Amino acid sequence: MFMFQCLLEGFGVRLCVLALAVVTGLSARAARAEEAHAIAMHGKPAMPVDFTHMPYANPDAPKGGRLTWGVLGTFDSLNPFIVRGLPVQQMRGYVVESLLARGNDEPFTLYGLLARTVETDDERSFVTFRLDPRARFSDGRQVAAEDVLFSWQLLRDHGRPNLRQYYAKVVKAAALDPLTVRFDLAGANDRELPLILGLMPILPKHGIDVATFEETTLTAPVGSGPYRVTAVKPGASVTLTRNPDYWGRDLAINRGLYNFDEIRLDYFREANGQFEAFKRGLYDFRIEHEPLRWHDGYDFPAARSGEVIRDTVKPGVPQPSEFLVFNTRRPIFADIRVRQALTLLFDFELVNRNYFFGLYSRVAGYFAGSDLSAYGRPADARERELLKPFAARIPPDIMDGSYRLPVTDGSGRDRTTLRAALKLLSEAGYELNGNVLRNRATKAPFTFEIMVTTRDQERIALAFQRDLKRAGIEPTVRSVDPVQFDQRRLAYEFDMIQNRWDQSLSPGNEQYFYWGSAAADNPGTRNYMGARDPAVDAMIAALLEARERTDFVPAVRALDRALIAGFYTIPLFNVSEQWIARWNRIERPKVTSLSGYLPETWWSKRQPQAHQAK
Repeated sequence: MFMFQCLLEGFGVRLCVLALAVVTGLSARAARAEEAHAIAMHGKPAMPVDFTHMPYANPDAPKGGRLTWGVLGTFDSLNPFIVRGLPVQQMRGYVVESLLARGNDEPFTLYGLLARTVETDDERSFVTFRLDPRARFSDGRQVAAEDVLFSWQLLRDHGRPNLRQYYAKVVKAAALDPLTVRFDLAGANDRELPLILGLMPILPKHGIDVATFEETTLTAPVGSGPYRVTAVKPGASVTLTRNPDYWGRDLAINRGLYNFDEIRLDYFREANGQFEAFKRGLYDFRIEHEPLRWHDGYDFPAARSGEVIRDTVKPGVPQPSEFLVFNTRRPIFADIRVRQALTLLFDFELVNRNYFFGLYSRVAGYFAGSDLSAYGRPADARERELLKPFAARIPPDIMDGSYRLPVTDGSGRDRTTLRAALKLLSEAGYELNGNVLRNRATKAPFTFEIMVTTRDQERIALAFQRDLKRAGIEPTVRSVDPVQFDQRRLAYEFDMIQNRWDQSLSPGNEQYFYWGSAAADNPGTRNYMGARDPAVDAMIAALLEARERTDFVPAVRALDRALIAGFYTIPLFNVSEQWIARWNRIERPKVTSLSGYLPETWWSKRQPQAHQAK
């Protein structure tokens, strides 16, 4: 048809053929962009272009009602993108959106949100985002390419260390038109970077003062998300109200999500008080982390009558794992033999029986319960090839999968582990002098501080204190409030803390932030142990360069082996289930996502009829 019209207009055959080629090329590129409704780290997105909703969301969920969320701790800022302050984390997603949104049934796939399409090449040397022309901030202003560029520059220069690290890899960024942004990534050698940029929070250029961005603030941010901040009681509560003009309410990625008209975040300084408030119905749900409470703490009238429902969810991601973390910046923990000895002295069997009703398991490593874990699994040929330059740093039993955490007799007086620990401590320069372990050269007693902030952490620390006393070590246990704990943790001003690193099935750039050498002396990262290991850095680089999962999995397992070999932490326990208690006025979908519970998919069962109709 085009050729016929072209010839009718009097143009020559050759010119019409050239014009057809140009139009066809443009159409092909447009089709490719249109089909790029999503991007996966490895493989292809699971959901097709014309999907209607996510499998874990109920597209018919009614709108209305209120969700009251009980949060342990406090806050002094509504800006979660900077180092300073204790922010309200729910600003991300509920108020401030990103270009793309996670598909929670896949390891790492992102679908269009503010960006209607995403385009990249096989090398991932660039990424182009085309914004949805309907996208609006809550003040009615259109989300434009200049806002994307502004957000990138702002967070690269003034954001949290991980954001600065990611966004500094961009070689050049430019607006191709008012709704299209291209990022050039040549030389970054980071196949995850297009996805990292897709998750970049988009802030309004017209609503941000760059000069004061790094200061804590309780001023409500202007975002493009489904909710707006409508009330703030400093340190006590934040109220989010659903925006009736939310631009993205009909997107397939959002169908069945964000169902409550209001979300209220109520903060509690102390865990027991938080639980008592739940029992009285002062908030709607809680994620239980305490086995003792889960085991016998829900024997109260509302739970017995069925008004409070208890759900057990088994997610498909690596199991959350708790660790006691050595700060290896401290001279007392610089020797790996000391760290190995203290690992031997922790009596997990006793703690699991007495405190956890045997509900927990224990795995060395950071990807427990998934095919990414190296624990108990011999290294394959690809792993051995990756770790060959660092063979001297990885013990043979960790390479062949035979290494196991110590198992005690559960008595609290296991002699075998005590003898092995004292032998290692002697090799490291310590000796028992009476009932006190001392440095052989300086005669200084072996002592350090375990910093805790919750009752549960304190119980673990006190149990470990008893274990250590058998070896002549008497650490102090210091309990501090959440604000001080977070400040000292971020500044690495501690000897030992309890911590958890949540992992996905697609670990990536955040691994540098967790244990990369460059993060070791950069306050605000999550490299709390101060790891500086070329093997760890090399394995993170390898997993980022992997194109297929067959290369990716061995790289992650090799990283796991390098971290296990460093003895940076004492593994405490692994949580294989999510324990959720909710009042029956809150309902959730029957299908659970791969990542587990998602409050944004829940809804209120008590709806005014007008809200249901709406």
